[in-house]
Parts: sequence; structure tokens; C-alpha cells
Amino acid sequence: MFDQLTELLTSTYAVPLASFGAIGIASWLLLDWLSPQATRAEQRLKSVCAPRSPSETQQSSTESRAKAVSRVLERTAPALAKPLQPTREVDAGKLKSKLQQAGFHGSNAANVFLGLKIACLLAGMLVCGSSLVAIFTLNSLSILRAAIIAISSFYLPDVGLWFLTRQRKEQIFLGLPDALDLMVVCVESGLGIDAAMRKVAEEMVDSCRVLSEEFGRCNMQLQMGRPRNAVLKDLGERTGTSDLRSLASILIQTEKFGSSIARALRVHSDAMRSTRRQIAEEKAAKTAVQLIFPLVLFIFPAVFVVLVGPAAITMIREMLPLMSS
Repeated sequence: MFDQLTELLTSTYAVPLASFGAIGIASWLLLDWLSPQATRAEQRLKSVCAPRSPSETQQSSTESRAKAVSRVLERTAPALAKPLQPTREVDAGKLKSKLQQAGFHGSNAANVFLGLKIACLLAGMLVCGSSLVAIFTLNSLSILRAAIIAISSFYLPDVGLWFLTRQRKEQIFLGLPDALDLMVVCVESGLGIDAAMRKVAEEMVDSCRVLSEEFGRCNMQLQMGRPRNAVLKDLGERTGTSDLRSLASILIQTEKFGSSIARALRVHSDAMRSTRRQIAEEKAAKTAVQLIFPLVLFIFPAVFVVLVGPAAITMIREMLPLMSS
């Protein structure tokens, strides 16, 4: 036992495993130090005073973990993001626009994103490098594999940002026709465009939270005294969707020329529903072509074996006596 332990400590696996364990322990201690946790007695008293359902308890624990992680990122992000800070205002504006389209509107969002990229790079270098060195021998090939994995981990936040942006735009595209119908009803009932946007923000919290948040942000900016045209233009640019850009242009033009807002909104809603119907029909038409490859690769071979297999076995059995004779 002692000889096996000595051999394990003196082997080439000792340094990677020790570094991996040290990194894991340090990360756990850092998260434990930054996340405020109550004692067990305080938790029991709190549960007695304000009883919660299991789902609410799980949700609160998840939110506390998310707050702890965000606190860690906010504290360490400025130092980590310093090498990647954009030097030009144009690049900084593009990064801010990308983060806003994904739903990150905080002032510290750029630092957190850039710091997360550096953190993913370091994590990829340490964890993947240690694992590869432990699994493979230390040579140029293993170092190259570790470098490729580390560089790939550097672009993981970009992939996640792209996915969130795409999902957010899809939610806006699917929920905007309903929001426009509700806005038409509000305008025709006598409400102004500001009150209609406020009503839409209140009513669409459950059905489309993204649009509710965007319209709520527009209402807050209007209450602060910002011009309506600037708020509407910012709405189209902030979300990055052509539908909201065209909606902002329609509202600005109707206010400028004094035409009917309800009629313009109804026409725009009908156009969006037609576009959505055409996209659905296009996807349905592509389905037959997209099913060819799964059918040829996975279904047709199995069907061929089931149908032709018994006949082939019978033919072989009948031909064997003739060939032997």
C-alpha cells in the first residue's frame, strides 16, 4: 500500500492531479466566501416564520447561487477584462450593441463579458491541459491539443451570446403581432401611444417577457423626459430586429404626418402575420427535402435488411447444395 502510494506520488500523474485539485479547492473556497449563507438554525426559523413551497425554495437557492456567481464576476471582471478592452469608441459601441441585443443592459456588462472570456481561457488552459497531460504523455501533440481546447474555450462566451441573441430575436418575432393587436385595441379605445405601450408592457409579462421588458424600458425613458422619436429609434437599435425598427419608423411617421396610428399598427400586424405564415410554409416545404438524408442513411438500410434479408438467406441455402455438387 505504501509502495503504491509512493509510486503514485512520484509518477507523471502527480503534478496534473495536484494542480487540478488545488484549482478546484480554491474555486470552491472563493465561492463559499463570497456567497452569504445563513446558519441552519436561522434557516429553520425563517422557514417557520415564512413557509414556502419546495419550488419556491429551489428557486430562491438557484437565485442565490446565480447572485454569488455574478458577484464573483463583477469583482474580478475589471482586472480580467483589462487586456481585451476596446481602444476605439466604435468597437466599444459594437460590443455594447451586441450585449444589448442579447438582453444585457448593465453598465458593467462589457467588463463581465470580456472577463468571462479570459476566465474561460484560463480554465481551459488549466483544466483541459492538466487532463490531457494526465491522460497522454507530455509531448508536442498533447500540448497542441491543450492549446486548441484552450483557444476554443476562449470563444465559448461568444457562442453563448450568439445563442441568447438568436433566442431573444425569435421571441420578439413571435410575440410582436400579439403585442401590436393589443396596442391597436388600446389606441382605438382612446389611450395614447405612451399609455398603450405601458398597457402592453403590463399585459405581456407572462406571454412574452422580452417585449414586456423592452416596452417597460421605453416607458421609463419617456417618463424621464426623453423625446419619443429618440426612444423609438433606440428601441429598434437596441433589440436588433427589423420588425421593431419598422414599427419605430411607422410610429414616428404617423406622429409626424398626423395619420391614424391604429390603422398603421393594424397594417403592420397583418404584414407580420403574413410573413410569419410564409416562413412556416417555407419550413414545411423544406421538410420533405431535409428528410431524405435521414431516410437514406438510417431508415432505408433497416428496411432493406428486413425485406431482402430472408430472401437472401433462402437463396444462399438453395445455392449451397448446387455449388457443393
